[in-house]
Amino acid sequence: MRVLGVNALFHDPSAALVVDGRTVAAAEEERFSRRKHGKRPVPFSAWELPGQAARWCLEQAGLSPADLDAVAYSYDPALARPAADLGLHDPYDPVRQDYARAAPDFLAEELPGLDPDKVRFVAHHVAHAASAGLAAPHPDNAVLVLDGRGECASHLAGRYRGGTLEVLGSQALPDSLGLFYEDLTEHLGFLRSSDEFKVMALASYGRPRFADRLRAHAHGTGDGGFRARPVPWADLVPARAPGAPWTQEHADLAASAQLCLEEVLLDLAGWLHERTGEPVLTLAGGVALNCVANTRLWRESPFDRVWVQPAAGDAGTALGAALHVASRKDPTEPMPTPALGRGWGEEELREVLEAARVPYVRPPDIARTVAEALARDEVVAWFQGRSEYGPRALGHRSLLAHPGRADNVERLNAVKGREEFRPVAPMVRAERAAEVFDGPLPSPYMLFVHDVRPPWRGRIPAVVHVDGTARVQTVEDREEPLVARMLGHFERLTGLPAVVNTSLNTAGRPMVDSPRDALECFGSAPVGLLAIGPFAVRRGRAFS
Repeated sequence: MRVLGVNALFHDPSAALVVDGRTVAAAEEERFSRRKHGKRPVPFSAWELPGQAARWCLEQAGLSPADLDAVAYSYDPALARPAADLGLHDPYDPVRQDYARAAPDFLAEELPGLDPDKVRFVAHHVAHAASAGLAAPHPDNAVLVLDGRGECASHLAGRYRGGTLEVLGSQALPDSLGLFYEDLTEHLGFLRSSDEFKVMALASYGRPRFADRLRAHAHGTGDGGFRARPVPWADLVPARAPGAPWTQEHADLAASAQLCLEEVLLDLAGWLHERTGEPVLTLAGGVALNCVANTRLWRESPFDRVWVQPAAGDAGTALGAALHVASRKDPTEPMPTPALGRGWGEEELREVLEAARVPYVRPPDIARTVAEALARDEVVAWFQGRSEYGPRALGHRSLLAHPGRADNVERLNAVKGREEFRPVAPMVRAERAAEVFDGPLPSPYMLFVHDVRPPWRGRIPAVVHVDGTARVQTVEDREEPLVARMLGHFERLTGLPAVVNTSLNTAGRPMVDSPRDALECFGSAPVGLLAIGPFAVRRGRAFS
């Protein structure tokens, strides 16, 4: 069965293709359109479809729209109710619902040859659940979904057995942990439905002194549900204007909300484990991108293992919707890798470099060349293989730097144009990780935080956050041989088993996806070396 999954209604439009139960391609529209998150999550943008991503997925498999057996759309308007009836202030939501109902015709126009009768609506949280429960390497699992909103709920709790979802609980709107965190994001002067990770980072600088007052608005109910209603944030701390300096009060408010979020998640996880007894918890929904909360679940919940889908936000519902529809006919396979996006071969990359008239060399071993540059404290742009699905750079579209230089975090934030409190992450070979970091290992998707062991904090200061933690990505030799080889060379040169890894982009721009994107980013940022496939481009030679 050939199923194209589509996420389009809210934000992070994306497409994914599942053929005979196997995921062959997945990509976010922002990587093609170069608009961060693809679009803003407002009703009037709900008609916009991930057309470029969808066409690329089909091309990757050599299919046309007419060849599809189904298109799975990750929202079911038949389940929706008027926003006012749900306690939401969203006066233009009827426009969103009209666009959702018209999605089959919109898709048929976007993908000529598609029969609109092949479009299947999949409940939003079921799509989220499938993106975790069916994509995980553990076929039987408990699944927890938390986000801003779906059709009429903000949460799903369930269990997968034999590829079938049993829904055990949900939380009706207007209670929503996702909206709770989004509202705080906006109050703190950041962009809602985009910058929630900045609030998580800011929380590390604060004390949760407002937690007791916030618990009146956000708390678990002990029965598999929770309360999370709008908070009068300004009664606690004045709003921060976008771009204005943050204060200790702002950090304390972020820390308080983060603590409340974690407490509710632990309550929900405890209830779900009591109902299922499953050893594995899988997570999806935008809240599952909160790696601090994920680690607390790993440490304190009754589950033995916690697995988070790397595209846990709405982009992942394209994959989940496709897997859900495909599972009704075919046994589905776990997600093979996050590297499900576009890639270019050696000759294609050479042609791009020649066309750009950029001087380049092909060193005997690009991994060694990069390791040597990093050891000299150069910043390196790393463009290798297929691009990642999801918001994390996992060794395919990365900026790399030396972790032993404390000022490299400030240096990289300046290169990218980011806030000074934002941390950068370490990439480490899996067999060396436990010596340096304490936390859930392996951690291939950078979705947990780990305590940096005391002997190493002074050795790799660039990746140690203010609270002594780091958001680790572990690298397996068999899965990422080129990255592992680069890490091995770097350790032999410096004695350090990790390098700094952050996404290859600048503030407000999507992650680099194509070779042209890589050259544009390299040309506009103070980066010493671009490693693009087997080729090396040096700044001094390219821009002398």
